[in-house]
Amino acid sequence: MDVMEALFTRRSIRRYTGEPVSEENLKLLLKAGFCAPSAHNKQPWQFVVVRNRDTLEEIARLHPYAKMLPQAGCGIIVCGDTDRESNIGYLVEDCSAAIENILLAAHGLGLGSVWCGLYPVQERVDAVAKLLSMPSDMIPIGLVVVGHGQDKGREVDRFDESRVHYEKWRSDG
Repeated sequence: MDVMEALFTRRSIRRYTGEPVSEENLKLLLKAGFCAPSAHNKQPWQFVVVRNRDTLEEIARLHPYAKMLPQAGCGIIVCGDTDRESNIGYLVEDCSAAIENILLAAHGLGLGSVWCGLYPVQERVDAVAKLLSMPSDMIPIGLVVVGHGQDKGREVDRFDESRVHYEKWRSDG
């Protein structure tokens, strides 16, 4: 799949077949996450891959928008390492870039995925950190649900010229 096709056709998939994600595909997804850009190349991410059915169900219970997780092949929690990047703004940006890379890689591999936010909702952050026994220097930033989707995304043109400003801000009124 070419890059532009991947960008224009990737969609959040929330219905899955339950088929596991292969080890080969999982490794490719993680490699894609590691290829993300980061401020000062600090690469402040770590990843927790969850496949255990009980853990997937518990995360789905804790997260109101991750109810599809137990039917997916796995969940990847992208965590920000505050020892590598102490500026929370950069930490979130860097981990978000890793998340987007994983989403695009999943789409390119024919898998479905959806980003379920954790940070900055403190009760989600705390619950996931506790459930996964994370050290205090790790912040769970986002959950990427990955699996074999029942649905396929379709291209939607979201371009809105009225929200683009050239050289300086312009107002229409």
